[in-house]
Amino acid sequence: MEMNLNVTEHGTNPFDYWVVDNFLDYSVAKDLSAEFPDYEKEDWFAYDGWIAQKKICNKWDKFPPLTYKTFFNLLSTDFTQRLSDLTNKKPLYPDIGLHGGGWHMHVKGGNLAVHLDYSKHPKIPLQRKLNLILYLEDGYESSWGGDLQLWSHDEENKKPGEMVKTIEAKFNRAVIFDTTQNSWHGIPTKLECPKGKARKSFAVYYMTDLSETAVDRFRAHYVNVE
Repeated sequence: MEMNLNVTEHGTNPFDYWVVDNFLDYSVAKDLSAEFPDYEKEDWFAYDGWIAQKKICNKWDKFPPLTYKTFFNLLSTDFTQRLSDLTNKKPLYPDIGLHGGGWHMHVKGGNLAVHLDYSKHPKIPLQRKLNLILYLEDGYESSWGGDLQLWSHDEENKKPGEMVKTIEAKFNRAVIFDTTQNSWHGIPTKLECPKGKARKSFAVYYMTDLSETAVDRFRAHYVNVE
């Protein structure tokens, strides 16, 4: 399975991020989108509160064959090394347990409050370093909401400063970003997807050795920016 890492856009404001379009072969991305279960199926874990309206599934035994293969490849030693070379983040280790990762889906009314991801992994003595998010809803329109928002950091008040960058949830687009740079992000505005459409994504996380940027935050820290 070919995974493209030719960067479409790279920036450092408000923190390091990379955008890669056409991440997979188009037909593979279409087939992966079709493997997502219906939003009402019991396979999902639901977030239902002010911090998020979304569903996720990180259970390997629930993944159909192509989805399983794709996550396997994203977490392989070979791809992790390619990602490390691209971002110059070294060393990198894949979180094969998909803690907080896997399938993610938002439908109409969905959102995700602006937050910092966990810093120290709650199961292993490593630090979260990179997120890779792959968008998989063909024909998704930015007008429905769901653009990923990247926020600056207000050091004095230890909270988000200003929304600096938005990244459209374009089909077959991968977004990679560093989570150790006070990396506030989210999709705080509720989605307006039409019936039959959803904001589908894969989420994969990569770890590094504990460093001076690691703090005792074992869960995501959410804030209300409205």
